[in-house]
Amino acid sequence: MKFIHLLAAAMAISAVSCSERVKVTADYQVVPLPQTITETAGEQAFVLNPDTRIVATDSSMTSNAELLAGYIARMNGFTPEITSDTPGDNYIILNANLDNVNKEAYEINVSSSHIAINGASPAGTFYGIQTIRKSIPGNSGNCDVVFSPATISDAPRFSYRGAHFDSSRHFFDADSIKIFIDMLALHNINHMHWHLTDDQGWRVEINRRPELTRTGSMRAGTIIGHGGPDNNSFDSIPYGGYYTQEQIRDIVDYASRRHITIVPEIDLPGHMQAALASYPELGCTGGPYEVWQRWGISDDVLCAGNDSIYAFIDDVLDEITELFPSEYIHIGGDECPKVRWEKCPKCQARIRQLGLRDNEHGTAEQQLQSHVMRHATEFLTQRGRKVIGWDEILEGGITPDAIVMSWRGTEGGKAAAEAGHDAIMTPSQYLYFDFVQSDDRESEPLGASWGDPVTVELVYSYEPVPENLTPEQAAHIIGVQANLWTEYVPTMRHAQYMELPRLGALAEVQWSNAAKDYPAFLQRLKRLASIYDAEGYNYARHAFETKNEDCANETQTAQ
Repeated sequence: MKFIHLLAAAMAISAVSCSERVKVTADYQVVPLPQTITETAGEQAFVLNPDTRIVATDSSMTSNAELLAGYIARMNGFTPEITSDTPGDNYIILNANLDNVNKEAYEINVSSSHIAINGASPAGTFYGIQTIRKSIPGNSGNCDVVFSPATISDAPRFSYRGAHFDSSRHFFDADSIKIFIDMLALHNINHMHWHLTDDQGWRVEINRRPELTRTGSMRAGTIIGHGGPDNNSFDSIPYGGYYTQEQIRDIVDYASRRHITIVPEIDLPGHMQAALASYPELGCTGGPYEVWQRWGISDDVLCAGNDSIYAFIDDVLDEITELFPSEYIHIGGDECPKVRWEKCPKCQARIRQLGLRDNEHGTAEQQLQSHVMRHATEFLTQRGRKVIGWDEILEGGITPDAIVMSWRGTEGGKAAAEAGHDAIMTPSQYLYFDFVQSDDRESEPLGASWGDPVTVELVYSYEPVPENLTPEQAAHIIGVQANLWTEYVPTMRHAQYMELPRLGALAEVQWSNAAKDYPAFLQRLKRLASIYDAEGYNYARHAFETKNEDCANETQTAQ
């Protein structure tokens, strides 16, 4: 019945638009909420219509102009002409000469004749474009849009605004990754943390190590359901895939045009069973190994006493830096069992050679891991990069410039900041988007088996800067990130369901410094969801069901 009503409404709008165009009103109460919105009294509104043109003031604005024209085309059914000449009226002009120390800041001025979007950099202009885009109602197809006169000034709270995506456990093709990048752009997220290697599959082509994709990208089957040590039910269906270097470069460029930096992760020295299956001589036992078919943590890791692993790390990271221009490279460091090292003659010999002993910095084996991480860090530092590692890198001592990603709660980030290290906050209890969104797990698509539900309201409530930090220490909290692990997320439609609308709450946490007001946020989130509909995104509706009975009968789906 709802579909029939929507179809009838769409036909009515279409019929009217042939003779007299229907008008809808823009609303600047978007997600994330701009810092200031000042209405301008005594001036007529600007009307976006098929005659509106977009002015790209120089070549640095061309890509932004093309993206804006594309957004309007999808939302309103007409594509504005792009020009370098400024018309007398009815135009949107893009600049990037705003005087602001925050290079992602922007200002929007709406008058009767035009909309001016000016960023402190092209990225700032892009975020101004996103605000204009999100102010247009999602159901405004083939309508003119009325923008009330106003001045909007805005800038983000955190410089690192991240979202993590795991392509190792389940492989997502290049087009799916681009869809995810577009989702991030809509939410003002500027870093995509791309998890490319793990026990269950190696997903990035390394020319100097061809077996990594020839062997390591394919597993013989996948465990059924949540798995666990007592679950030995596998589907026996070969599963794999990887990204060629050409595809990687194309994806990096696609993200860059949306002002998103891709941060690759090569997780070491643990989570390496796919690499060991490809090159068994890199392990403590020599194998044989297989690309892992189950989830969890494998005891088989790189052999830290074997000189050949350091050449392997150099080969991989050298090509990674060629593919990814990101300032940051993530090298993992989490969940590395030491059981093989404790019994491995080579590892124990390396411990004696380095003079490592159990002390206040950790066990000898933990310090041996720090030795491996230090090698990778020094290699990347020589190439002008900064290393990010999971908070386990604090164990055994870390290099001065390493950035800590705090996932086991907030204590790792707090300890890093107190020690003078930059930190990115991604605590699992607030920001793991593979966790289900409701206590009613039976009605939810499959999610992580551990952890309490992570609701939209819980994400929105998160405060990234821990209490009791000095201002100097608090400045080391450089960003916030949500993580999506894909053991139980095999399709892009399922991934969208897990991400949305929680990405909206994340965007507010990352961008805004305003006082929390969940009911007001929820009203803005409902409007953002209309854009999800316009873009064809699949999203969860729990937040709207509890606040809006009109959505109560919507079907929860992740297929």
